[in-house]
Amino acid sequence: MNTSMAGRKPAMNAAQIWNMSFGFLGIQIGFELQNGNVSRIFQTLGAEVNELAILWIAAPMTGLIIQPIIGHMSDKTWSAFGRRRPYFLVGAILATLALFIMPNSPTLWVAAGMLWIMDASLNITMEPFRAFVGDNLPDRQRTKGYAMQSFFIGVGAVIAGALPWVMTNWMGLSNTAPAGEIPETVQWAFYIGGAALLVAVMWTVFSTKEYSPEQIAAFEKARNEALGIVDKAAETVKRTAAQFFSGGAVWVVIGAVFAAFVAYGRAQPDWIPIGQELYILAGLIASFGVIQIIAGMLRQSDMDQNGFMEVVNDLFAMPKTMRQLAVVQFFSWFAMFALWIYGTPAVTDYHFASPDPTTQGYQDGADWWSLMGSVRNGLAAAAALAFVVIASKVDRRKLHSINLFVGAIGFSLMIFVRDPAVLWLSQIGLGIAWASIVSLPYAILAGSVPARKMGIYMGIFNIFIVVPQLIAATLLGFLLTVFFEGAPIYAMAIGGVSFVLAAIATLFVTDATSAVREMQERLAEPQ
Repeated sequence: MNTSMAGRKPAMNAAQIWNMSFGFLGIQIGFELQNGNVSRIFQTLGAEVNELAILWIAAPMTGLIIQPIIGHMSDKTWSAFGRRRPYFLVGAILATLALFIMPNSPTLWVAAGMLWIMDASLNITMEPFRAFVGDNLPDRQRTKGYAMQSFFIGVGAVIAGALPWVMTNWMGLSNTAPAGEIPETVQWAFYIGGAALLVAVMWTVFSTKEYSPEQIAAFEKARNEALGIVDKAAETVKRTAAQFFSGGAVWVVIGAVFAAFVAYGRAQPDWIPIGQELYILAGLIASFGVIQIIAGMLRQSDMDQNGFMEVVNDLFAMPKTMRQLAVVQFFSWFAMFALWIYGTPAVTDYHFASPDPTTQGYQDGADWWSLMGSVRNGLAAAAALAFVVIASKVDRRKLHSINLFVGAIGFSLMIFVRDPAVLWLSQIGLGIAWASIVSLPYAILAGSVPARKMGIYMGIFNIFIVVPQLIAATLLGFLLTVFFEGAPIYAMAIGGVSFVLAAIATLFVTDATSAVREMQERLAEPQ
């Protein structure tokens, strides 16, 4: 990238944005194979429907740990190979190996362990990709950059979702197998997907360059001076040790009280059934308190110049826009996790009347739901391209809110449409919402955080993707059992309500860059 360090960050052309985003095609192939087939693999290996959520907990738990760490590390990395790209490559190699091994899992617990490894590897690759757009694109092009990522997310998911169905119906491979064995269609889908992931990520790694940290700092300084923005984040405001101790104690007590409630409820034969997975939720609550107590001890001992403390400090010093978007992300991703966990059992049970994984009807239903994933994500890819044009003319908050309401309608159609052949109608709304979730919040966020902390803030932001997934994994099974007699289709109703709450919360977000958009456009004009 030929540029003056003293000038404004130059715009990138369409080919450069394409190359920069192409790796997301492979990443999403990996994620969609995971999201669309892991419940199927678990059930094939003997898992009951009410066990699926707790088995899935490995995926969000991995993201919660990995993403802030990788974000912090990539912010601090600079080598001959770049800043973010080393993480792209290492994560892609590990994810490819995991995708090759996953469909050959001999037992349920091996499969659960492989989900953990696979999700960690995909997160190592994905998190720096989010920061990559913020690093390389000026404010006026970030919506386009994240929309291009969203486009490749959609295309990758179409490919991954169609693979099992295509191999069954076009290539004649068997989609059934003896009890306890994974069908060969699923195995070959994972093999092909793993290879595609590695190739796509390597394309971005070798076709894209990066700005050095010094260049990025110079660009941010020039931008702030031109827009009259005072950089108030030169030093993150630090919480005192006493604040960490008091806040941590509150969270530990809440977690302990909740655990005691779960234990008491499980001991009462006349109470509503309370699953042991709620202990995990209690542990997560208490763990947040323990983290704060550890931070307080480190601060009190003047041992706070380390990555752990930087992540914790930045978590509590999030910009206002980021805090508001965290609420939106929470409800959005809670809904999406309900779809991923319960989509296959819901369709096979409710639409195909075949809940038994050993039957042909179940496997046909699972293949059909995988194909519906391709429809959903194909629509998401098309919607992402439309966002490039629409977002420049419409308030991004209002656009995102409308998209989430449309997604809620898609969830409701999953229940009201009983004919499997017409399920594509529900996927229209879900596809539009999905394209919006993976693009517009990031475009809004990127203009509200300091460039030198783009990686760590993108990692922290993803905590608010992971936490709702963890809560969904521990709570959804309980809600379905207590209120809906365990019927998985009603997870779609819960998802619809969650989307509505996210849509309402979006309207209260402050778009930090909207006030200066007109000035940015003037600056973009030739001088």
